[in-house]
Amino acid sequence: MKHNDLLWKAALEDLFDDFLRFFYPEADQLFDLEKNFEYLDKELEQLFPPEQDKYAPRYVDKLVRVFTKQGTEEWILIHVEVQSYKDHDFAKRMFQYYYRILDQYDKPITAFAIFADTTPGFHPKYYEREFLGTKVYYAYNTYKITDQDDETLKSSNNPFAMAVLSAKLALARPALGDQQLFDNAYDLAKRLLSKKMSKDKISKVMTFLKYYIHFENPEMMTKFGQQISILTGGSTTMGIEEFLLDNAKKEGKLEGKLEGKLEEAITIARELKKEGLAIDFIAKTTKLSIEEIEKL
Repeated sequence: MKHNDLLWKAALEDLFDDFLRFFYPEADQLFDLEKNFEYLDKELEQLFPPEQDKYAPRYVDKLVRVFTKQGTEEWILIHVEVQSYKDHDFAKRMFQYYYRILDQYDKPITAFAIFADTTPGFHPKYYEREFLGTKVYYAYNTYKITDQDDETLKSSNNPFAMAVLSAKLALARPALGDQQLFDNAYDLAKRLLSKKMSKDKISKVMTFLKYYIHFENPEMMTKFGQQISILTGGSTTMGIEEFLLDNAKKEGKLEGKLEGKLEEAITIARELKKEGLAIDFIAKTTKLSIEEIEKL
């Protein structure tokens, strides 16, 4: 689950303009998409310090500053939650995010909750509290991946729609065998290549699909990665892979430098292989040969 959360965090940054266009068809008129987005992760962490056990599973959240096309340099904060497990306090937490962000920045806020879980009926849409005539009601935008229509997503040329379709397929894994999952994921990859999207966006969504899909048999994961590489001519982006590598370093899984240290290179290669990263990327990172990595 934590691996998937990292993929969502990277994908939201890779595809944030598409995220806006997906939920707001008039996004190009509302937002100045030519200006760079500012991801306020550090600011958000200051508002919500991590728990004492920093390795505990956490939800994904992004706080992004987006400029509008109005004459003045106004900006709004779009707070995105990607929830991948059932949380009875979810709506309350969304409200806490809202009032802390409002208190810190005093700017317009729109919030999204993307539910990437498989729990039927779990779809909290608002927070409400009342006591002796004082009442609070807070509603936010919600989107449940498992409730979405496959054909609608397949017909879209928006890269974020294809990322949602990839996640929905991955969530269906318990009902599918490895072979059926493989076939469906491969068909999705071929469909993605036929879309009217930039090569860069296709590559980013392809990488998301490649690492979000999980197979019971590890050999199927290797086979799927190889087929994606063949399908794309080895041109999938390293953006998400580099993100996962950087996160592993920050968490202390990868320590020391690689120069001349074979044991450390092997340790790093093992960790990256557990994360499901491509063999060629691991070889490039650790300077080990592909044959050495395959034997680990």
